Amino acid sequence: MSTDVRTSAPAGAPASPVVTWLLTLVTFGIYWLVWYYKVNKQVKAIDPTIEVNPGMAVVALTLGSFLIVPPFVSIVKTGSRIAQAQRASGVTADCSGGVGLLLAFVFGLTPLYYQSKLNTVWGDHA
Repeated sequence: MSTDVRTSAPAGAPASPVVTWLLTLVTFGIYWLVWYYKVNKQVKAIDPTIEVNPGMAVVALTLGSFLIVPPFVSIVKTGSRIAQAQRASGVTADCSGGVGLLLAFVFGLTPLYYQSKLNTVWGDHA
């Protein structure tokens, strides 16, 4: 049972996954935190049933790293939220939080992967 909850205007816009990843590298991760906040805010706008506090998602990545586990949980949950946003927008939900987490250990490729999956949500609005 699929319910289309997309509003008439998309909550975000397509972006280049490579540029997203490169900006993360060039800014030593600062862009990643801003991007991460925006992504979590956008998925909530796409599907109001998605439970997320974008600020807490960023805190889990930053201060949560002192406890080791919270950043990993946040990355996996964000992937799940992107998949839920994909379902809500009527596209195939193929984003995996597990893949996103694994890619965090491969040259920090998580933003590249997640942005490419997000682009499917509003790609028809490009």
